[in-house]
Amino acid sequence: MDLVVIEPLKQRHCAECRQGPLPLHLLEFNAPVCLDCADLAHLVYLPRGSAALTRRAREASSLCAVVVRFNRRRKRYERQGLLVEEAALARAESACLADADARARRRERDAVRRAAEDVRFTTSFAAEILRLFPGCPPARAREVAEHASARGSGRVGRTAAGRSLDEGAVTAAVRASVRHLDTEYDTLLMAGVARYEARARVAAVIDGVLASWSCPAH
Repeated sequence: MDLVVIEPLKQRHCAECRQGPLPLHLLEFNAPVCLDCADLAHLVYLPRGSAALTRRAREASSLCAVVVRFNRRRKRYERQGLLVEEAALARAESACLADADARARRRERDAVRRAAEDVRFTTSFAAEILRLFPGCPPARAREVAEHASARGSGRVGRTAAGRSLDEGAVTAAVRASVRHLDTEYDTLLMAGVARYEARARVAAVIDGVLASWSCPAH
């Protein structure tokens, strides 16, 4: 089990030595403890960013700790980096320099592969939109598919249901597009109308558009 070190959002003082405010601390019996008192002060900080460097430093370090910080918006702790032994970090950096070219070429190949996968998936998503809503203009179906399935967006097309072309997920993507482009929903939000009320006001318009698209275009 990983040792967890917290990067606090508020000022904290060590429960043992009273040092503070602390840039990093552990929690022991729900009380903050500084790295000196926790016998972790000899470790160095490796921020997140390089997966290869992080993996190698972690493997080479006999003692390490995960650094986390609370994200208020997402209401969860998120990893910021690692605390590792200085010698382990030096060895990891040397190893990464030695095979940097090979890893760069692999990343390029992976990027090409992912791009091809994204094109195929977007095409499949657009085809499923047109199967469910044959009256939807093909260009619009493609636009919805591209928006919903953008890699790293967290939108419905990237969920498990979206990846499996679940009817509910595909319909949700189409509804979202209609809501923003074919109704006054965004204008209502800008006017201060609550989201749920704004959705209720435009629901009939969305249903009407989807009903018209459910029939083949003539």
